[in-house]
Amino acid sequence: MAEDHGSSRHMSSMSMSHKELGDDDARVVHVGDAERTNERLQFAGNAVRTAKYSPLTFLPRNLFEQFHRLAYVYFLVIAVLNQLPQLAVFGRGASVMPLAFVLAVTAVKDAYEDWRRHRSDRAENNRLAAVLSPGAGAQFVPTEWKHVRVGDVVRVGANESPPADMVLLATSDTTGVAYVQTLNLDGESNLKTRYAKQETLTTPLEHLAGAVVRCERPNRNIYGFQANLELQGEGRRIPLGPSNIVLRGCDLKNTSWAVGVVVYAGRETKAMLNNAGTPTKRSRLETHMNRETLFLSGILIVLCSAVATLSGVWLRTHQTDLELAQFFHKKDYLKVGKEDNENYNYYGIAAQIVFNFLMAVIVFQIMIPISLYISMELVRLGQAYFMIRDAKLYDASSDSRFQCRALNINEDLGQVKCVFSDKTGTLTQNKMEFRCASIDGVDYSDVAPQRPVVMAEGEPAWVPKVPVKVDREVMELVRNGGATEQGMNAGEFFLALATCNTIVPLIIDGPDPKKKVIDYQGESPDEQALVSAAAAYGFVLVERSSGHIVIDVLGQKQRFDVLGLHEFDSDRKRMSVIIGCPDKTIKLFVKGADSSMFGIIDKTLNPDVVQATEKHLHSYSSVGLRTLVIGVRELSQSEFQEWQMAYEKASTALLGRGNLLRSVAANIERNMRLLGASGVEDKLQDGVPEAIEKLREAGIKVWVLTGDKQETAISIGYSCKLLTRDMTQIVINSNSRESCRKSLDDAISMVNKLRSLSTDSQSRVPLALIIDGNSLVYIFDTDREEKLFEVAIACDVVLCCRVAPLQKAGIVDLIKKRTSDMTLAIGDGANDVSMIQMADVGIGISGQEGRQAVMASDFAMGQFRFLVPLLLVHGHWNYQRMSYMILYNFYRNATFVFVLFWYVLYTGYTLSTAINEWSSVLYSVVYTSAPTVIVAILDKDLSRRTLLKYPQLYGAGQREESYNLRLFIFIM
Repeated sequence: MAEDHGSSRHMSSMSMSHKELGDDDARVVHVGDAERTNERLQFAGNAVRTAKYSPLTFLPRNLFEQFHRLAYVYFLVIAVLNQLPQLAVFGRGASVMPLAFVLAVTAVKDAYEDWRRHRSDRAENNRLAAVLSPGAGAQFVPTEWKHVRVGDVVRVGANESPPADMVLLATSDTTGVAYVQTLNLDGESNLKTRYAKQETLTTPLEHLAGAVVRCERPNRNIYGFQANLELQGEGRRIPLGPSNIVLRGCDLKNTSWAVGVVVYAGRETKAMLNNAGTPTKRSRLETHMNRETLFLSGILIVLCSAVATLSGVWLRTHQTDLELAQFFHKKDYLKVGKEDNENYNYYGIAAQIVFNFLMAVIVFQIMIPISLYISMELVRLGQAYFMIRDAKLYDASSDSRFQCRALNINEDLGQVKCVFSDKTGTLTQNKMEFRCASIDGVDYSDVAPQRPVVMAEGEPAWVPKVPVKVDREVMELVRNGGATEQGMNAGEFFLALATCNTIVPLIIDGPDPKKKVIDYQGESPDEQALVSAAAAYGFVLVERSSGHIVIDVLGQKQRFDVLGLHEFDSDRKRMSVIIGCPDKTIKLFVKGADSSMFGIIDKTLNPDVVQATEKHLHSYSSVGLRTLVIGVRELSQSEFQEWQMAYEKASTALLGRGNLLRSVAANIERNMRLLGASGVEDKLQDGVPEAIEKLREAGIKVWVLTGDKQETAISIGYSCKLLTRDMTQIVINSNSRESCRKSLDDAISMVNKLRSLSTDSQSRVPLALIIDGNSLVYIFDTDREEKLFEVAIACDVVLCCRVAPLQKAGIVDLIKKRTSDMTLAIGDGANDVSMIQMADVGIGISGQEGRQAVMASDFAMGQFRFLVPLLLVHGHWNYQRMSYMILYNFYRNATFVFVLFWYVLYTGYTLSTAINEWSSVLYSVVYTSAPTVIVAILDKDLSRRTLLKYPQLYGAGQREESYNLRLFIFIM
């Protein structure tokens, strides 16, 4: 399987960076002249805001959000009615206090959470950046981030983050290379390479004042960028692509400094455009209660109408006796004989009917109990305590317990039907390990503990930072079999691993002064594992510059000139490097996916080796290893010069540069001699395959949304048992709208055909949909979501590869809008934040990729496998107990209301209270609510062992509780 060479390169097809931009549809940025840049169009400022409220909008917006609970609207109306003298049944303060208390507590909680967001925004906006100031003698002046504007030239130091998206102009490296970590954007901790153009690198900054950058309008695609640069006095335009821009949220690594011009600022940066905002989540059960509240309101209206109607009949029958009636006497007998004597407690039959109706509403208000919401909050608090204290949810490796960050959706954990998961750092540990190799047709998979390589006398031993297990037979072959053909092939195999990569070696001091520890930094963990393996076998990459590399070959340092490099391409699925060797020969090393490599291998050279290698590759992939095939060819001087001329011509082309470079690579990458293949394991987290199996057995669908390439995601899919060999794969990997439309139509035809062939669910062919982010761009842009949904919902497994952060949220939203299934999103990186916030339930993994996902999540935990006890045990219990408590509250209140109803009928519709307000409060809160709250928290009528053993009970329990709730409301 081909390795991952970084997000920015793999998604180059999503960008049109090789086309020349027109002036009409481009953003024009004058380098170093923010005033001129912003004079015609006021571009966004660089201040960012993630808070939901402001001091002016907090009260109305917070109340608006809280009054989404229809019961709150109901109690507000009751409190207002009770303030009228004609309708006052209870004390005015007593009718307002419960609602005011609940609103105040919720408002204080929301205010505190938003204050924390405001504090974070202020800290971010007040950070300092070095901005070039022409008025200060072309010096860099410290400037707050919120004051940075489009067109400013900014200098970023090592381990710093740029204040906005900027195009690189120069770096501390003489070749213009800069290394960035995109952890906060795509969740990957590996370093990625960015470049400054040679034209700007060799031009002093003060001479760039007249330069103009024309770039595309702001968009969410973090993997693509289209722009060109025009220097003052030059007619030609220099093309700029994704490798020339550094985005806000990246960190500069292994580079002393970098200078760039700001092209997108503030809310227009790609990081902010991919931020979906902080949503307000409500429990599905609570939403269902809103509907039931309307139904109960209908019952209440019927009861009150009955009382009002009967009271009208009574008044009509006894209207001649009203002067003596206790509640309806017309005259004030303290003013008998006085002229101003008038009816003071009677307003006519029609008015009295209306008053009696409204008074009945006040008396029967407990039909919809406000105490239920308080009880639910107490139960959720208790449930959260037991989830936090559960030893099954404790991660010893990170010493982290389960965190419950949103108390209002505990019961939603018991209704999840679809899980959307990130891959890197969530299903896997993001740690690649070299496992085995096939060299010259021989399988070497006897992994034993590593043995150190003995170097020449006086030379320090080079030790890779990541320990590597080595095969003893291969080690002996490399060290002592150099004169044999098999030994030379083995040496050439590891030389290819050490040279054909973009790894940057960093030498650090280790505990042993005789040993030098090398930390390999690169864009791909695959490359890190392969280069570390080569170092363990004695081929140690110790130095890299723009034009050469130094490799310590079994104790002897050798210099290899890097004459050419074809980076990994998603179409070619391979990369190649042309190396000038110390013996003056020129060699072409190529490595890539087996599907791509066997098309360029000369199978006539060694057919037995090719056949054996194919067999070994099948055995490696069957156990979930990521495989790579390595080949070599020696180039003649004329072949190299011909390639060099074609490469220079293609690399300087303004139009169609990508296709030209692929054509040049295809011409040189042919007639390769097969060296062998490697097997690398992307280690899964503990218990991931078992967890996915139990979730699927419980009827929960698991979707994987990842920024990795397609081959990597498929490999991990097999490793974690998400994909199986008997599944039919539907692959949608398109580079145009037309091909995407055709792929969707073909997929729908295949789904319909397989459905027609399957007579029952047992014989149905399992389907897996595999789609890339590029295709999703065309689907969402052309409103073909319905067709995508039709295909996805028919599949058992969905793998989305190379997706941007906001695309992940869009996929979750696709299911939320078209089904009633409860969705859960789980991830560990900042690229998962939008997905986590979009899902009904968001879970953050506290792992290696920072804490952005945890801070945006509803729940946080340390391992993916904790989903099993969380959903199948705690979620089931939370949902069942909360449902039973709601049923009890409805039954209790219905009993109470009908007692009052019969009392009203018995007392002649006077609507006097049979129970005073404090007795009513004690009945609702102490005598009946407290016991049910305690039982709802502590009841253990379900067996944890039974649920884990028979997870299919999970779905059955959901259906039973929902049915019981609807049945009770209907009967009542």
